[in-house]
Amino acid sequence: MNKMNDLEKFFFRTDHRLIHKWRHYFEVYDRHFSRMRDKKINILEIGVSHGGSIEMWNDYFHGNATIYSVDINPECKKFENEYTRVFIGSQEDKVFLKHLNDVLPPLDILIDDGGHTMKQQITTFECLFDKVKEDGIYLCEDLHTSYFKYFGGGYRKKSSFIEYSKHFIDKIHAWHTKKLPVDDFTKSVHSIHYYDSIIVIEKRPMSAPFDVKSGVPSIEDKLAFEPIIKK
Repeated sequence: MNKMNDLEKFFFRTDHRLIHKWRHYFEVYDRHFSRMRDKKINILEIGVSHGGSIEMWNDYFHGNATIYSVDINPECKKFENEYTRVFIGSQEDKVFLKHLNDVLPPLDILIDDGGHTMKQQITTFECLFDKVKEDGIYLCEDLHTSYFKYFGGGYRKKSSFIEYSKHFIDKIHAWHTKKLPVDDFTKSVHSIHYYDSIIVIEKRPMSAPFDVKSGVPSIEDKLAFEPIIKK
């Protein structure tokens, strides 16, 4: 068995409030968040539930994170503390999300672990993706609900978040086709990572790609490749 990372070690300590995660999520979190562990950062997590993840993030980031949390349940307000502020509202309410956009500082990490419906995931992305810093991370989890009718999903259903997010792949390749505009997404997204039930979007200022060459080809190489190049 692989050595547990610090998130897993915290999770299995059990001396914290309830946390409910798919086991493989901890590897994904650590892979993408570890570079920020010793920095002063701002995190927004949608979905508070029993408040355990608030404690987990504070531990993982060595107390360097200011955590902003969102939940629809007013009871979650009790989890506010010196490093956490809790907002009560619905993540599919554009007016509420607009308020968040106005009052929150730029975000290093946004984690959507909310209600997991298609409308909630898509609305949250459209309203808050630009709130993530130019070198930040947007993570949406529990994407398997895209295949569940109860959450508004279904296999290959056009309105599912999985199908919606597949267009992101085209967008980062917009430099290479005239059929798509080079938009803000193209210019701000460095990479998109899919895992079972998770998408991670890593931002970085991007410009049009260009190819480079290095080294001197041999005469044999020139003779071998010249016919191919002429074709």
